Amino acid sequence: MRGWWERGRSLGAAHPQAVDLGIALLVQAAMTMPFVVPRSPDLEPATWPAYGLTTLTVVPLIWRRRAPLAVLIAIIATSALYKLAVEGPGQPLPYTGLVIVHTVAVLSPPWKRLVTAGLLAVAVPVSVWLNTRTARELTFSLFVFAAAYVFGRLTDARQRANRIEAERAAARERARIAREMHDILSHAVSLMIVQAEAGPVAVRTAPERAEAAFDAISTTGREAMVQLRRMLGVLRTGDEPGRAPREPQPGLAGLSDLLDRVRASGLEVVYESAGAVRPLPDATGAAVFRVVQEALTNVVKHAGARTVSVHLTYGEGVVDIRVLDDGRGPQPGSGGGHGLIGVRERAAAHGGTAVTGPGPDGRGFEVGVRLPVLSPAEVAR
Repeated sequence: MRGWWERGRSLGAAHPQAVDLGIALLVQAAMTMPFVVPRSPDLEPATWPAYGLTTLTVVPLIWRRRAPLAVLIAIIATSALYKLAVEGPGQPLPYTGLVIVHTVAVLSPPWKRLVTAGLLAVAVPVSVWLNTRTARELTFSLFVFAAAYVFGRLTDARQRANRIEAERAAARERARIAREMHDILSHAVSLMIVQAEAGPVAVRTAPERAEAAFDAISTTGREAMVQLRRMLGVLRTGDEPGRAPREPQPGLAGLSDLLDRVRASGLEVVYESAGAVRPLPDATGAAVFRVVQEALTNVVKHAGARTVSVHLTYGEGVVDIRVLDDGRGPQPGSGGGHGLIGVRERAAAHGGTAVTGPGPDGRGFEVGVRLPVLSPAEVAR
């Protein structure tokens, strides 16, 4: 049922005129009831002219979104004409008035809502005076119109909250995609630069190393293209031919290839894991991969290191990532760049923490990240 409801809402949002026409037909059906049910002999008979004027009060609802205040005035005028010109069946509720008051409350600016309140303050007492002239009817009429207005304002508040949340979600998604693309490009370009700078020297001294360096450049470039296609595929819709595939982001399975590419740049990489190794949720695995990737990219670009170690520790409900190099360490005045900021943001986005700074005894540089690992039941929720 929820699927049908969501599908109906989507169709309604795409075809608002059809929705307005449907509402008008529904109101017309409700206002037709007093004309088709048997009437007491002491009451005036239901006539076609009276039914025609009833229909005339409903027709303006078709344009309720385009000009709600004008539709309200038209409904007040046609309802007054119905009351003064014919002796038709009365209605248990002012359906058309309630619909248009709700619409004004949802769609109109404050000055139009103020005008609506003024019109109702005059029209409702006059209608009651022309009908029963009782305090009961006046109280009931004021109550139902006030309820329609309040529900309209609540609907407007909910719609505005949904729009704000959608904009925030879009901003978060743009930031996530920007972070992913930064990680991909920064890592690939850094490795390619290192290999390209080492290539000319290797050509003169060790041709076989030069060939390996060029192979590493080609492999790194192709891998970057594959990952960029994945990222851009998320931004595309549909399954038409030529569309980029929506493949999952790299996870722990791609960690060994990542380390091999960094080793090909001439950096010695040591990998260790501790604790009970177990599969991680896709989002957590992707976060681990990106944290290690960014930390290694930082080492290649800035550290001047010969060795870097990557440690993964599986704890109870957490996974700890530690990347430590033997390079020059943090430099005075260095702000850490966008890469380390991205590591902190990625850790925070997954409910974790990140610490960066000098390694033990002030040597090298260390990146430490702790990420919570959800249970399968929590992931499902």
